Parts: sequence; C-alpha cells; structure tokens
Amino acid sequence: MSRLGTLGNRLYRGEVSYDFVALRKRWYVISGLLLALSVASLIWNGLTLGIEFRGGAEFRVASPTVTTQAVQDEVRSIVDGEIVVQSVGPDSVRAQTEKLTSAELQEVQQSLADRFEVSRDDVSTQFIGPSWGQDISTKALRALVFFLLGLVVFLSLYFEPKMALAAILALVHDLVITVGIYSLVGFEVTPASVIGFLTILGYSLYDTVVVFDKVRENTQGLAGGSRMTYSQAANLALNQTLVRSINTSVIALLPIAAILFAGVVLLGVGPLKDLALALFVGVAAGTYSSIFIATPLLAGFKEREPAMHALAKRVAARRAGGGTPTTTRRAATGRPTRQVAAGSATGATAVDV
Repeated sequence: MSRLGTLGNRLYRGEVSYDFVALRKRWYVISGLLLALSVASLIWNGLTLGIEFRGGAEFRVASPTVTTQAVQDEVRSIVDGEIVVQSVGPDSVRAQTEKLTSAELQEVQQSLADRFEVSRDDVSTQFIGPSWGQDISTKALRALVFFLLGLVVFLSLYFEPKMALAAILALVHDLVITVGIYSLVGFEVTPASVIGFLTILGYSLYDTVVVFDKVRENTQGLAGGSRMTYSQAANLALNQTLVRSINTSVIALLPIAAILFAGVVLLGVGPLKDLALALFVGVAAGTYSSIFIATPLLAGFKEREPAMHALAKRVAARRAGGGTPTTTRRAATGRPTRQVAAGSATGATAVDV
C-alpha cells in the first residue's frame, strides 16, 4: 500500500489526527488577509474586462493560407490597442480589436482580403457592443442568486441550516478570492471566465458536502454522551476525508493544468485559457476552504448551542475525573507522541498543524 494510502487509513481510524478545527483562528486570519487583499484590489484596480464587455470590432478570415500571426501583424499595422487573435477552425482565424470607426473597419477588412488573396466578402466583420457582455454578466448574476437560494434550501433540508450557512460562506470565500486574484494580477475577464466562475461553485460545494456528510455521521447521538465534543467529532470527520479531498483535488487540477498549458502555450489567448485559468484558481481555493474554512465555521456555530455547550462541560468533567484526553504535544525529538484518546481503546497520535 502507498504511503498516502497508509496515512489515509490511519487518519480514518483516528491513529493520526491533524487538529484543523482547534486552529481555526489561524485559518480565519489567513482567509481574512486574502479576502481583504482581494476586496482592496477590486476597489482600487477593478477588473480587466475583455473586448466582449468593453465593445469593439471582430474580423473573421477564411483562407487556406491564413495564420494567427499573419492576421495579428496585418491588423496591428492599421490599428492600435488590444488585439485578440485565435483560430476558430482549420482554415479560419478571428481577430477582435478595440472600437473602430467605419473607415478603419473597412480598411482592415480590405487589408486582410488583400493579404490572404480572398474577396472582401470572405472577410466577415461585425461590431461587438458592450451591452452583449453586460447581458451575459446580468444573466450570470441572476443564475448565481438562484443557485445560492436553491443551495440554502437543499442543504438546510438535507443537513441543517447551520451547515447550509457554513457552506455558503465558504462558497462566497472562494468566489471573492478567485475574482480578487483576477483583479490583483490583471487577468482579463471574458465570458469564458464568467463560465469558469460559475463552474467552480459546483466543485467547491461538492467537496464541502462530502465532509459535512461525514460530520453528520460522526455527530449522530453525540449530545447524549460525554465521549467527545462537537468540534472533536467534526475534526475527526475532516481527518477521515482528508486524503480523499487531496486525491480529488490533484486529479481535478492535473487536467485543468493541461488545458491551461494548451490554452496559453499552444493556442495563445482565447476562451480555453480563460476557462482553465478560472477553474484552476477556483478549484485550488475550493480545496482550501473545504478543509480550513467550512468545517471550522460549522464547529464554531454548533458549539454555541446550549446542548453542545453542555456536552463540552461533560467531556471536560469526565477528563478531569480520570479520562485520558487526546492532547496535542510532541516529544523532545519533535515527533508526534502516541497517546490514548478519551473514550477509545485505540492509540491516537495527535499532530500539530
């Protein structure tokens, strides 16, 4: 069995435990700094919007001799500003520019026709109005609102309202950080980026729901005993699903990275790069939030309930009366020490994160 598989089995059985929940204030500070940086960048820098949102002109050339570099050079010789060129078929290339006058539009059209020895009618042109991008954004925002409302209802019924609230906060956390990175680095936002933003919602939620399902399993009937607190049971669930979360994230990020490489290195700028970029950043943020944000938030919400508060007192009293708690300490060598968990006959290694 691989070392990762062995670690997964030990985490599931409770022989090794990383106390993510107890260190939640540390994760909150890290996320708070990332969110503050993202919001500050959005306020001061804003987003770099693509031509679809600003408006511009589009040219499409169909010729056996057409290449993206040749189209780029030909258009650049006439107009300035941003020019986005990409292949849209085996013998077809599309070029998008900033807003042009009618005279400039006709000049570029004629120049492309002469360069590739086709008739002027074979070079299609059209104006791209900013209203098109605004319409896409409005529909995306409407879809996001409906999605979040449906999500709250579903999670409240399937789990409980506090789990729904924790999942929503983690989801907003992922979105704000992803959009903030776009603003901070200056990545261009296109309709493909918007699709990527909406897609990462599903991935982030999927990972969180898997962890919450294990939390629910571990906490059934917990309030009637004195074996462990809600935070400890939630942390156990987080450890039991940790290797699965890592495996799922790596498997998801590898093909996205391949698509991103193909979009940037092989094809240049275009929808493929924009989509993969949003997915890569969003999946990475979603993996972080499902481990370090969602479950610690849930544990904090639940520990405020009177029943869980009373449970924590009973657990503390039991340990004070002779129970052997699972503490987090290290031997002089710096290695984790083996201890016995309260209420369990198996050895458990508690590890600092």
